[in-house]
Amino acid sequence: MTNLLIHNGTLIDGTGNTPSPKAAIFIKENRIQAVGREKINSSEGPVTEIDAQGGYILPGFIDTHVHLMLEGVNLVREMTTPFSMRFYNSTKYMRNTIEAGITSVRDAGGADAGVKQAVESGVVVGPRMQISISVLGITGGHADGWMLSGMNFELFPSYPGFPASTTDGVDGCRQKVREVLRAGAEVIKICATGGVLSPTDHPEFTQFSPEELDVIVREAAYRRGIKVMAHAQGSEGIKNAVRAGIHSIEHGIYLDNEAIELMLKHGTFLVPTLLAPLAVLEIGAKGGMPDYGIRKAQETIEAHSESIARAHKAGVKIAMGTDAGVMPHGTNLRELGLMCNIGMSPMEAIVATTKTAAECLGWEDRVGTIQPGKLADIVIVKSDPLQNIRTLEDPNNITLVMKDGKIIKDIRTKKN
Repeated sequence: MTNLLIHNGTLIDGTGNTPSPKAAIFIKENRIQAVGREKINSSEGPVTEIDAQGGYILPGFIDTHVHLMLEGVNLVREMTTPFSMRFYNSTKYMRNTIEAGITSVRDAGGADAGVKQAVESGVVVGPRMQISISVLGITGGHADGWMLSGMNFELFPSYPGFPASTTDGVDGCRQKVREVLRAGAEVIKICATGGVLSPTDHPEFTQFSPEELDVIVREAAYRRGIKVMAHAQGSEGIKNAVRAGIHSIEHGIYLDNEAIELMLKHGTFLVPTLLAPLAVLEIGAKGGMPDYGIRKAQETIEAHSESIARAHKAGVKIAMGTDAGVMPHGTNLRELGLMCNIGMSPMEAIVATTKTAAECLGWEDRVGTIQPGKLADIVIVKSDPLQNIRTLEDPNNITLVMKDGKIIKDIRTKKN
């Protein structure tokens, strides 16, 4: 039995409450037992103390939209690299993610049940995962890798345990959802519109009919209430998805007033991924993105920020997500600064990547806040993120990362 006591730091507990100086958190095995001031007296036996050294203690951060099996969209590189390399490379991506303070993620396509199992069994180090496995889309849509040359480049090709992505018609959608659930999906990921990085469509193109969306949502719900997340960028596709009962809208580039009102009415989560189009342009400047992706990112980036700003002002529930994999893993917390740029306060951005993100994943009873009974996912940072949210972008400012009561990273200054 391991008892830990974190002390000598200011607690930002993820709820949005006022920070608490001189905080102490008592951990028994893998759960938070008590939260208080100074040092907590305990009769639980020997206690190992962790000195926060005057830093800031926060819940482990949550990214609700990542792709742990890729990094960058370099077509030539992907087509000339052995398939198995993506699994070996992912171990680095997962390590970089958790060392940046991201202790839980929702993988929005690419990670299969074996990748999740490898983390849970301790074969590799990585964040806690909720997986969607395949990304479902229509023929000619965002998940279809058919190129104008007639060649087919699938970002996530099918293999045993990983169903193919493309599906059409009500019956096809029903079967595909069942296949993905059979493979171990914990959330269904679909494409309700086109996107920036798909070769033959556009973010404003509407994909999946209302009837197809309806059967997808119902089939997922039959499996103990599994939710559906929708890549949705154009306004009509967003509204179709929300009306069908989609749990979260990913990206939301072209939100109109009606879409925002529908999201408020249905309690739909919005995952902005403001970093994604910016990363496409940054990486594209170095020659690492297809021309069609750069062009569409340039078209959408301003409208994207404006849409998310209006949604936030209206009160839509915003959960932090990045689309990491488009950009390097471990740079996830750049998203928080972009969220503040569109009008969120630093505390609102922190809540979006802790409490609200946990609610989006349906994990609010486990993670997202530092409260008794929650899993001990905790980070310690050097600087006050409420004064400068961008200090979280530097992994060197994240001095300690704990997941499930186990210390994954500790670069605190050692005292003699």
